[in-house]
Amino acid sequence: MKALKNIFVGFLVSFIGSIPLGYLNVIGFEIYSKLGMSSLVFFLLGVIFVEMFVIYFTLIFAKQLVNNKRLMKIIDFFAIFFLLILGYTFYANSNQPMEEQGILEKYAMYSPFLIGVFLNCINFLQLPFWTGWNLYLMNGNYISIVNKLKLYYVSGTLIGTFFGMLTLVLILNTLSQNTTSFSKYIIPIVIPSFFVVLAFFQIVKVYKKYYRSKTIL
Repeated sequence: MKALKNIFVGFLVSFIGSIPLGYLNVIGFEIYSKLGMSSLVFFLLGVIFVEMFVIYFTLIFAKQLVNNKRLMKIIDFFAIFFLLILGYTFYANSNQPMEEQGILEKYAMYSPFLIGVFLNCINFLQLPFWTGWNLYLMNGNYISIVNKLKLYYVSGTLIGTFFGMLTLVLILNTLSQNTTSFSKYIIPIVIPSFFVVLAFFQIVKVYKKYYRSKTIL
């Protein structure tokens, strides 16, 4: 019973957490639209391969990671520049001639699995995300991590991430095919703007977390 509960909770948290647009979902959408379903599946397998280790180790060392204020601060600041760079990359790519467009073409020689592994390796935002969730679930006794039970939880999260990202990519693809304006403006306008907005919210988060209390004092 505890094993099934761990799988269900892990799946639910990961599925919902992977649905909001993020850079891995956006790149997964481009992989699907340019290279097809099989490439998308391998890309997602690469993503969850890295996530497997991230979730497992944050599950074990959650309390120590939270107490490492310096590491959390570096991650928060890095996220701002990372999101802005992604936004600029998509915008700059959209201004190229049509036959040269597509961020993925230059990486076509690599396996989609390796692309997923690499991109998720530099996805440092998942550290505070999973650290916070794992602490919350453990402290609330929503999951049990005794012996092999932690492996059931990790399995549930991986399944949730895979199907959550797959669902969003398919929704984005359906919108791009059925809506001409969506397809026309998504790469040059919508996606770059999305990353800029994410960077703005990250700046607000950093300000509130590290500077607002000092300003008040």
